[in-house]
Amino acid sequence: MILKYTLLWIPLVFIAILNGAIRDLIYKDSLGDLAAHQISTATGIVLFGIYIWALGLKWKLESARQAITVGLIWLGLTLAFEFLFFHYAMGHPWHVLLDAYNIFAGKIWVLVLVFVVIAPWLSYTAHQKRAK
Repeated sequence: MILKYTLLWIPLVFIAILNGAIRDLIYKDSLGDLAAHQISTATGIVLFGIYIWALGLKWKLESARQAITVGLIWLGLTLAFEFLFFHYAMGHPWHVLLDAYNIFAGKIWVLVLVFVVIAPWLSYTAHQKRAK
């Protein structure tokens, strides 16, 4: 199940790309960078949540420990993708990538990472309660 959920991380990348495209094409110019970043963080969490909830319906995690493991794997994959892909493939400088973590400047991207870690456990817990 861990391998399956590791592979099921890949659609999260496409969800994030779609979310970013919607931000850039629809509301970034009218709201500005910071507000657009904050809104897309919230919509990203909602979209990820819907996807992760649906995963839990189709492929049930076996334990809370397994759910936490999946969350940690997804965190590692997300960070690796973000830093490696966007730096080496897209050419973004390190300081630009790290700026997304500056919560003192209103950047709340880190909430997505927190959600990615806890969402499998939240989904597991919710589906366990529904099954009873």
